[in-house]
Amino acid sequence: MATDTLKSKPGAQGGATGGLRRLLLDNGALTALIVLVVAMSALSGDFLTADNLLNVGVQAAVTAILAFGVTFVIVSAGIDLSVGSVAALSATVLAWSATEAGIPVALAVLLAVATGIVCGLVNGFLVSYGKLPPFIATLAMLSVARGLSLVISQGSPIAFPDSVSHLGDTLGGWLPVPVLVMVVMGLLTAFVLGRTYIGRSMYAIGGNEEAARLSGLRVKKQKLAIYAFSGLFAAAAGIVLASRLASAQPQAAQGYELDAIAAVVIGGASLAGGTGKASGTLIGALILAVLRNGLNLLSVSAFWQQVVIGAVIALAVLFDTVRRKAGATTPAAGTSGGGNKGKQALTYVIAAVVAVAVVGATSLLHNGSSGADKPKIGLSLSTLNNPFFVQIRDGAEEEAKKLGVDLTVTDAQNDASQQANQLQNFTSGSLSAVVVNPVDSDAAGPSVRGANQAGIPVIAVDRGVNKADTSALVASDNVEGGALGAKALAEKLGGKGTIVILQGQAGTSASRERGAGFAEGLKDYPGIKVVAEQPADFDRTKGLDVMTNLLQAHPDIDGVFAENDEMALGAIKALGSKAGTSVQVVGFDGTPDGLKAVRAGTLYASVAQQPSELGRIAVRNALRAAEDEKVEKMVKVPVKVVTKENVAGFEG
Repeated sequence: MATDTLKSKPGAQGGATGGLRRLLLDNGALTALIVLVVAMSALSGDFLTADNLLNVGVQAAVTAILAFGVTFVIVSAGIDLSVGSVAALSATVLAWSATEAGIPVALAVLLAVATGIVCGLVNGFLVSYGKLPPFIATLAMLSVARGLSLVISQGSPIAFPDSVSHLGDTLGGWLPVPVLVMVVMGLLTAFVLGRTYIGRSMYAIGGNEEAARLSGLRVKKQKLAIYAFSGLFAAAAGIVLASRLASAQPQAAQGYELDAIAAVVIGGASLAGGTGKASGTLIGALILAVLRNGLNLLSVSAFWQQVVIGAVIALAVLFDTVRRKAGATTPAAGTSGGGNKGKQALTYVIAAVVAVAVVGATSLLHNGSSGADKPKIGLSLSTLNNPFFVQIRDGAEEEAKKLGVDLTVTDAQNDASQQANQLQNFTSGSLSAVVVNPVDSDAAGPSVRGANQAGIPVIAVDRGVNKADTSALVASDNVEGGALGAKALAEKLGGKGTIVILQGQAGTSASRERGAGFAEGLKDYPGIKVVAEQPADFDRTKGLDVMTNLLQAHPDIDGVFAENDEMALGAIKALGSKAGTSVQVVGFDGTPDGLKAVRAGTLYASVAQQPSELGRIAVRNALRAAEDEKVEKMVKVPVKVVTKENVAGFEG
């Protein structure tokens, strides 16, 4: 009754105030997006440029396409955790089919789309007929699809066909194709939800599944179709993502399922089902993209960015709770009356006018203010969850402070697509130069070419960039380092024995190059036999777990080669008293913890790269390139095998 009374007397709280309150509650996501755009425009003069706004659209595209598919599932009170892995699998199937298998590209695209649909149908079957909770069914598919992607690709990126890679390009030199695909998929989502029988069925099932069944809906078959839609959209997102990176990355789109779910919830849908619409999902994806883009431009720490985005998701859910308690409505697509639509359209126009006015004012302020005198350099690292790259950052920051450079550091978290976004943001900003440590050499190419076109010099550090122009490559030789590691371990074992290899993250160039160098170096020692090779993802904990498991099958090994010190330290923990006595361990990178283990004798050797020096030299060369000074195309920082005998004189 209280709600009815409130609805019948809107003037009780003041006409304008009550109407504004109702408007904000019913359109919270749009309000948040407008506030964010205004705030970012006020805080950064680089935000409100045509290039940067197009970047935001491109960066939102993959998440939005995934989220459109997830919208169908959430509206029907389900959940789909597999969309990121299905996207990677679909892209891998396309690339492998068109290259390795020699299938015509058109058929390969159809096969990739079919892969997504089949994965969705399997999810739907497990949920509908297997009676598995959606969380469990799609969690299983997440693992299966990711594993199949790695099996098909053998853990390495596969070059994408040129005819499909154009999906990552622009039309007319300015309109990004991913944005067009996003718009088309959004319109398709709106049509399905608002104008089709299956769309209305989704709302009915999400509102009350039992009532829907008693009303004559064939709920099980509807769920099959719903999850198939989600798989179809995941396949489309995977193809767009791989097109942007010019390669199918088997580890691509990790964690994207969470971004997709967040976009749907931020857009006003309820995880309880029954509500949600395409426009809200699009706004949710744009909010996430604007946040990441703006925080990059504002040089906010990569770690704090995760905190901010997590807080925004939590606030969105809290707002949804407040909105429901206050009686705000989120009409199903296509169900609102004509009068309400007219009022909403007028509201959006007024909001847009206000936003443009405020943004225009802030832009004038930025134009009128003098820019900073310091040269600005962006540094995109593949990850900051590894001491080696933390040392590169520390060396770079030390050199930047010494040279009076404003250095912005971003963390790609070993995600090639996230790094592509960060490099695009750097290109949009007023930077003098960019330093990039690629997650993958091929995947970084398109974004670096964008910086080339913008006239921004790019310095690659530790790993090169393929099919793009870099002013310099500052690196150690990973292949040479792998060969030195093989020689050190083999000679310590006297040229004979059995060993295991702990590999880095599948698909990364560092793992490929170090592994190839080690294999080449081992050819000179036929008495050394490799009995097992397993990935531990450059992670100490995984190194411990994988080594523990390998010891069950191979308890009498003589040596271990780990493709970085973190995995080597995990292996040492698993070996216990055997480390440095009956089993010799060789790592890679020369990190502080690794060198400490060398001093203690538990780690026989580490192939050290002097990461701090890499960072210092990279920033130095970036500043020279920005000032049009001559820069050497290749700057080699020598690697060195550090053992207990020479560790005292080594500085990283």
